Amino acid sequence: MNNQELKSKILNGDFDKSFSILYVDIENAKQRYSKIVDEFTALYGTRDDLRLFSAPGRTEVGGNHTDHQHGCVLAGSVNLDVIAVVSKNDENIIRIKSQGFDMDVIDLNSLSIKADEKGHSASLIRGVCAAFKNNGYEIGGFDAYTVSNVLKGSGLSSSAAFEVLVSNIINGIYNNSVVDAVNIAKFSQFAECEYFGKPCGLLDQMASSVGGFTYADFFDPKNPIVEKIEVDFEKSGHTLCVVDTGGNHADLTQDYADITAEMKSVSEFLGNKTHLRNVDEKEFYSSIGSLRKSCGDRAVLRAFHYFNENKRVEEQRIALKNSDFESFFKLVTSSGNSSYKYLQNLYSTSNTSEQGLCLAIALTKSFLGDKGTCRVHGGGFAGTIQCYIPNDMLDGYRKMIENVFGKDSFVPLKIRPVGGFEIK
Repeated sequence: MNNQELKSKILNGDFDKSFSILYVDIENAKQRYSKIVDEFTALYGTRDDLRLFSAPGRTEVGGNHTDHQHGCVLAGSVNLDVIAVVSKNDENIIRIKSQGFDMDVIDLNSLSIKADEKGHSASLIRGVCAAFKNNGYEIGGFDAYTVSNVLKGSGLSSSAAFEVLVSNIINGIYNNSVVDAVNIAKFSQFAECEYFGKPCGLLDQMASSVGGFTYADFFDPKNPIVEKIEVDFEKSGHTLCVVDTGGNHADLTQDYADITAEMKSVSEFLGNKTHLRNVDEKEFYSSIGSLRKSCGDRAVLRAFHYFNENKRVEEQRIALKNSDFESFFKLVTSSGNSSYKYLQNLYSTSNTSEQGLCLAIALTKSFLGDKGTCRVHGGGFAGTIQCYIPNDMLDGYRKMIENVFGKDSFVPLKIRPVGGFEIK
């Protein structure tokens, strides 16, 4: 359909069924999508084959830094997303203009890694295309305009949402959507690791791609066990939210890399294993005296976190499946304590004056007393904490947090039941 036809269908309610799946406020969604069609038109002109795509941010529910050790994770896709208006072209060139950023132009005749694109969105687009082609799928050109309300640097994984969005566009336009959500996640992770240059596990992309509450066991990362957990979280009487402390992830790549490297040093010491998932836990505990001399105390503590966090994920999974929210919240608290004390990813040792996550957790625990819970969210070191706030305390909590971290630092979330999605 052309630009005006698409805009009319949006405003007349033709997409309301899809919007009701993705969003709480359908009218706001209609205005948002209508506006993005206008932005596309201003940039590219009128086209006859416009299509709409969306990919969500994600919130980590359990498994803080376990995925890159082939462990187990829990995550949920959320109602904040990156959306796109897209038109196919026959030029073998991808043009993506994201609101607030320069246009990325990718010539698909060259899919090799480019050093000057490292750390930039162009590398993610090129990397996703390379992954599709490497796995025998079709790729081709398109023009797109995107808008995102996924908070950057928040642990909600704006980069994963963008990767999953691009993957779904290619999948939908050139492959009749035959690539499943798990492989979409793998292609997206490949782009971030190999082309963007940021080492990461598969948690972010899997949660964004699969949708809902998602459990994943990465013992065999090429064939992860993925389970979608059906649970009515609203029955818990709590609101899931994040608090944006204003920290920035821009200079934290080394902090993230250190966690992976230190955990690997422990696994290599214990029989040249590549990941902690392959290490016998009893052997780890019996070898701590030697490990601390070889790998250092922090590496030992981070491995200690991994073994216990991996077991917690299984317990959280069972609690959610049984709607046992009391047990689930206790496990969230334990996870947060372990990240704080053992994983040690609440602030960077290169910038000890900035400890917004620690402050937000201290304030939240003081406010809640023995109710609700909170923990570090996502990769850590800066950005956001995750909170489960009793509904009757929500207004007071928002006021308290925004007095410290500023307006809109409190972000309530809903779990979105689907992942990467073409709006039809």
